[in-house]
Amino acid sequence: MNLKGRDFLTLKDYSKEEILYLLDLAEAFKEKKKRGIPTDTEHGKNIALIFEKTSTRTRCAFEVAAHDLGISTTYLEPASSQIGKKESIADTARVLARMYEGIEYRGFGQNIVEELAAYSSVPVWNGLTNEDHPTQMLADMLTIREHFGRLEGLRLVYLGDARYNMGNSYMITCAKLGMHFVACAPESYFPDPKLVAECEDMATLSGGTITLTENVTVGTRNADIICTDVWVSMGEPDDVWEERIKSLSPYKVTQEIMDNAGEKAVFLHCLPSFHDLKTEIGKKIFEKYGINEMEVTDEVFESDRSLVFPEAENRMHTIKAVIAATLGISVPGIL
Repeated sequence: MNLKGRDFLTLKDYSKEEILYLLDLAEAFKEKKKRGIPTDTEHGKNIALIFEKTSTRTRCAFEVAAHDLGISTTYLEPASSQIGKKESIADTARVLARMYEGIEYRGFGQNIVEELAAYSSVPVWNGLTNEDHPTQMLADMLTIREHFGRLEGLRLVYLGDARYNMGNSYMITCAKLGMHFVACAPESYFPDPKLVAECEDMATLSGGTITLTENVTVGTRNADIICTDVWVSMGEPDDVWEERIKSLSPYKVTQEIMDNAGEKAVFLHCLPSFHDLKTEIGKKIFEKYGINEMEVTDEVFESDRSLVFPEAENRMHTIKAVIAATLGISVPGIL
């Protein structure tokens, strides 16, 4: 399958077969890495990593993935990039495309990464926007497939604020792959109706389903995968915490929810997670609101049913697959 030159902005742009191909590719890269077989065939190539929002996993995954392929990286943090400030997005794209083989963007609106791609002559990869998080989806799907041996027909439930990138991306991905997606949240936190309708159309073709419910017991019953994310996204003001805690506390992932889902159910979280008081934000929330866990309890997070750390590792393997496929890299025994 030839994906050379393709942007990676949203999984809406990719077919089921293309998504599964990327997962197969990531699996092959993962096996090579575990066996200590080098894949650094691309010395002399360079990629730019634009981070308007900081990150641990996304930055590390891109940098290690690129290094494993022999590719050098330039990290552009908010203070060292002029994108959108002194230089337009279009001009930034045209400049970087003349110096680099690929451009990663992690930041705010999906319109920004879309504009970068429109003006770039090299592949642009979405490391996260407010609306979409496609690299995380590949990592999650690889993790799920490794555990269950399949994807099609599985029931994935997302609890919490389903209006933004994680809720949107899970819904898109499940619709593409013939999975059953459930957004379990207050009605005011449901995904955008236009995106829901679009995903329903995709699900009809794939054999999947889309369900929106406020009922936690009904929504999580017989789930294969329970997912959540932090209740306040990066870049949102602190004053929204009180409202989110009040509205979303019934949707915290607890052991009772996992038991209701059934003994086969596993837990995923894209991280970071506020499941204890070992972070500055966690301590501040405890001091102000008196809660020591937020979107998931420590009991669930640290349980044998939690796959959050294999999921985090798989960011690297799946991002490596995206870079290799879209740059048309040749790796003996893989590509």
